[in-house]
Amino acid sequence: MELEERPELGSVKIANEVVAVIAGLAASEVDGIAGMSGGITEGWSELWGKKNLARGVKVEVGEKEAAVDLNVVVTYGAVIPDVCAAVQQNVKRAIEIMTGLDVVEVNVHVTNVLVDDKEPSTEARVR
Repeated sequence: MELEERPELGSVKIANEVVAVIAGLAASEVDGIAGMSGGITEGWSELWGKKNLARGVKVEVGEKEAAVDLNVVVTYGAVIPDVCAAVQQNVKRAIEIMTGLDVVEVNVHVTNVLVDDKEPSTEARVR
């Protein structure tokens, strides 16, 4: 779906931040995604802090195309390749439907794994 060009009405430009929010929401909808991460160097407190819908998302938006990089945290036990493939499909679909941009790539970077606090730690099980 392309944006209809109507020069007599002006132009439509979609901000990178808008595409980043769409991508972040679409990624967080996928089962197995525990959250988004701002990058490897960020601590857990930053991950669970104030809700930033574009956290962990970097986008490059051209006139008709977009490329997306996502930093995600997966749930322990999830099959990482399957979760990442689902994220790629969901993000691509959401951006293309909502903006009309052609998504040329969705790169998913798994930066951490969230282990359920109810499970005994690995250290406790080894002993």
